[in-house]
Amino acid sequence: MATTIFTKIIAGEIPCFRVYEDDKVLAFLDISPLSRGHTLVIPKEPAETLDQLSEESAAALGRVLPRLGRAILRATGATAFNILQNNGAIAHQVVMHVHFHVIPKYADGAGLGLQWPARSLGADEGKALAIAIVGQIG
Repeated sequence: MATTIFTKIIAGEIPCFRVYEDDKVLAFLDISPLSRGHTLVIPKEPAETLDQLSEESAAALGRVLPRLGRAILRATGATAFNILQNNGAIAHQVVMHVHFHVIPKYADGAGLGLQWPARSLGADEGKALAIAIVGQIG
């Protein structure tokens, strides 16, 4: 994996506003926040996308995200938040190191804006796709 701004932050080469750290995970405030309290949560393990991450690091992220969400809500007074995680450039990933955004949402609309162009899933397509995915789970 190439060196990224996140690997430099983990190494202490670039400063950040740390809000959480353990042996597997680092969380810090986003320097270009969508709202007050916008926090980035990253594994210390180098991996570009979630599917490349070890189960151990993924579990560590899963344990930390709820705690951070609660802490951010209490600290900011926000009443809701989004968790955003992108995998790959065409999915809007900019820094090629796994990361989760915890983005507080406020009554005034501050936070993540979202468009959801949903479509319909037909029965035949749904059945075939479910079977294909189940067949690939290892």
